[in-house]
Amino acid sequence: MSDVFTPREPLPPPTAWQALRLLVLRNYIVYREHWKLFLTGFLEPVFYLFSIGIGVGQLIDSFTFNGQEVPYAAFVAPAMLAASAFNGALLDSTYNVFFKLKYDKLYDQVLATPLTTSDIARSEIVWGQLRGGSYSAAFLLVMLAMGLIDSWWALLALPAALLIGFAFSAVCMALTTFMKSWQDFDKITLVQVPLFLFSATFFPITAFDGWLRWVVECTPLYRGVVLCRELTTGALSWASAVSVVYLVVMGLVGLYVVRRRLDSLLLT
Repeated sequence: MSDVFTPREPLPPPTAWQALRLLVLRNYIVYREHWKLFLTGFLEPVFYLFSIGIGVGQLIDSFTFNGQEVPYAAFVAPAMLAASAFNGALLDSTYNVFFKLKYDKLYDQVLATPLTTSDIARSEIVWGQLRGGSYSAAFLLVMLAMGLIDSWWALLALPAALLIGFAFSAVCMALTTFMKSWQDFDKITLVQVPLFLFSATFFPITAFDGWLRWVVECTPLYRGVVLCRELTTGALSWASAVSVVYLVVMGLVGLYVVRRRLDSLLLT
């Protein structure tokens, strides 16, 4: 009697959660041997905190923030917390994504499997959040050790930092899909540095007058800075709610653009 070959039923496509787990695990396996790269995004805001928050803080007594007197170091520290989430998200969602997209052709390989462009977008944004979140968690421990946290609301500072990471990861990845060469990354620096310096990181927003203040208040890093600052100082206002809505919308728009752009670049 001859055996009759019975074809096996094809495996069902992975769920969104399974695809997310697989792609994030892939990033973890690749980067675990290069963990020193993670130090750069964490150490930069720590050095700024030590040099400006503490060094310059010896010359500046305190600021009034939302009607509350805040020591200068405690004023600067939450801004550096937001900046650490910003740095982590930006590094992963620009340089690394560009290399995978244009040179490594990783996403083309992924799409040869049942995974989709939506899976790619979600996984890269989550990975950027994990990187930015690790920076932020470590920075929060530094703040706690230095006595720069004055409120139990600071327990929400890490989720706030993750929200900042989500918003910037999505938008930065969306912008990266429009880049043609490494020279285009000069434009990233052109935006990154002014955002870091002028988002009320080292001085109150009241230092700006008129239309310039309105411009600064509409920038994404300022929304992250004011959210983290109000949580760590306990001086809450409606600005925090505005910041949460702003960053959620920013992230969702970025995620939508990423998926559409990956469809255009990889499926047509």
